[in-house]
Amino acid sequence: FEMATPDGTGALNYAVRRPKGVIGVISPWNLPLLLMTWKVGPALACGNTVVVKPSEETPTTTALLGEVMKEAGVPDGVFNVVQGYGGDSAGAFLTAHPDVDGYTFTGETRTGELIMQNAAKGVRDISLELGGKNAGIVFADCDMDKAIEGTMRSAFANCGQVCLGTERVYVERSIFDEFVSRLKTEAEKLVIGPPDDATANLGPLISQKQRDKVLSYYQQAVNDGATIVTGGGIPDMPDALKNGSWIQPTIWTGLNDDSAVINEEIFGPCCHIQPFDSEEEAIEQANRLPYGLASAIWTENLSRAARVAGQVEAGIVWVNSWFLRDLRTAFGGSKQSGIGREGGEHSLEFYTELKNICLKL
Repeated sequence: FEMATPDGTGALNYAVRRPKGVIGVISPWNLPLLLMTWKVGPALACGNTVVVKPSEETPTTTALLGEVMKEAGVPDGVFNVVQGYGGDSAGAFLTAHPDVDGYTFTGETRTGELIMQNAAKGVRDISLELGGKNAGIVFADCDMDKAIEGTMRSAFANCGQVCLGTERVYVERSIFDEFVSRLKTEAEKLVIGPPDDATANLGPLISQKQRDKVLSYYQQAVNDGATIVTGGGIPDMPDALKNGSWIQPTIWTGLNDDSAVINEEIFGPCCHIQPFDSEEEAIEQANRLPYGLASAIWTENLSRAARVAGQVEAGIVWVNSWFLRDLRTAFGGSKQSGIGREGGEHSLEFYTELKNICLKL
């Protein structure tokens, strides 16, 4: 646009974008290729170089992508991989390095806080997609078949190791018993086994350490007086598989709001189902935690869907669906579930710097 200058002549202003520089990408273990390439793709497309620090649980995926990058002709130094642990190891080194211009991270909220502290020392940009304790809201006028199918996926996909998964389900009281019964039936149809078993549709947890963590919540649910609808332990597996990190898909009801089981992210194949009596109560329950990553609403009333979706405090709200992702749209969490948005033009904004040029005529 044009403007007048103090001496009476004109000036032309225009904006340009340039690459941010070096982007530190810290990616998680649960979807190691998908969640890493969501970040690497737009970062490179915007002209940056990247340094990727994958989770120590899944180092090979990123290393293999590095080999593919080299075979594809990507110049040396554009896609870089640093292997190691977080804490006082590779993660801390990368996030404190003065030559990194911005960071994008997916993982636990506490780790995100540490990255913020390190990035603040050089006033570097950050994009954080952090933990959640996502809520599903099921109204009596829902398509029950779709609601059951969607809740099954959101609670048990990837053995519950999905940041967008549903661990809290609020169901309108008039359909509560039917919903619980049908979800139990479907959960008990899941076949636990390795990926080379064509009949299996529920794999193991990432590690024995993760299973111990999830099992501690299973025990906590018992201690807090939960009704175990199904699951709650370790499945009986064939001898050849007994050392795997197998765990039963689990459904609870009857917990009070102060239980850690419905207040903390478990990251396992489980959910707690609780009845509600009004739209306002459902929204209040969905919003009562300090997290706001994702939510799913099940109703055939689109006016209600729009109204409730507008009031639920989450970065993404699905209506009559779950994990229906378009990478051109904004993605990220609210409250303690993240800072910033990526996807489409939002990735363009994060991975570039905007510069205004004022040219006196």
